[in-house]
Amino acid sequence: MVQKAKILLVDDRPENLLALEAILSALDQTLVRASSGEEALKALLTDDFAVILLDVQMPGMDGFETAAHIKRRERTRDIPIIFLTAINHGPHHTFRGYAAGAVDYISKPFDPWVLRAKVSVFVELYMKNCQLREQAALLRLQLEGSGQAAGDPKEPAGLLAELSARLAAVEEQAEALSKQLDDESADAAAVATAAHLERKLTGLRRALDALEPGTGSGTAALPSQN
Repeated sequence: MVQKAKILLVDDRPENLLALEAILSALDQTLVRASSGEEALKALLTDDFAVILLDVQMPGMDGFETAAHIKRRERTRDIPIIFLTAINHGPHHTFRGYAAGAVDYISKPFDPWVLRAKVSVFVELYMKNCQLREQAALLRLQLEGSGQAAGDPKEPAGLLAELSARLAAVEEQAEALSKQLDDESADAAAVATAAHLERKLTGLRRALDALEPGTGSGTAALPSQN
C-alpha cells in the first residue's frame, strides 16, 4: 500500500477549512487541520507534510509569522507553503508573502481547480522524494548485508540489479513529471523542486554505477538526501 502524503491546512475559520477539504478531497491524501499558527507549528513537530496551505489573516500569530517559524526550523524549512489571503494590498503585500518563504500567493476567491492542480504537483514531488530516500536507505542496507556475505559472489550482483531496476522506475517517473511541468508552464518553484529531485537521482545513479563489477571501485559515497 502506498502511503498517503499529508497536507496541512491552516485557517482560523472552520468554514474555510471545510471548503479546502472539499476542494482537495479528490487528491485522496491525508488532510490535517490547524486553526492557528501555533497549532500548525505543533503539528509540524511530529508529522511530515508535502505542502502547507496557510491563511495570511489570523488572530495572534498571522501567516507571515507562522511561515517565518517554519522556515527557521531545519526539519520544516523545505516544506512548500502556499499563502491564501482574502485581501490584496498590491505588490508589497505579495512580495512580503514570497519573502516569508512562500512558493505561491493566492488571493481569495480562488479557482478550486487551479488550487487543486498546484497542490497535486507538490504532493507528487513529495512522493518522488520519499521513493528516492527509500531507495537510498535500501541501498545502504543491502551494501552492508553484502559486505557481511562476501563469500557469495552472486549475492551483491543480484542486489545491485534489483536496486538498479527500482531506481530506473523512479527516474522514469521523475522524467515524466518534469516534462509535464514544462508542458503546463508550472510555477518556477515546482520546476526548481523537480530539478533538485533529478539531481539527487543522478547522484544516486552514479553511486550505484560505481558499485558495478569492473568499475574499479568496491565502495561509493551515497548522495546526501537533504
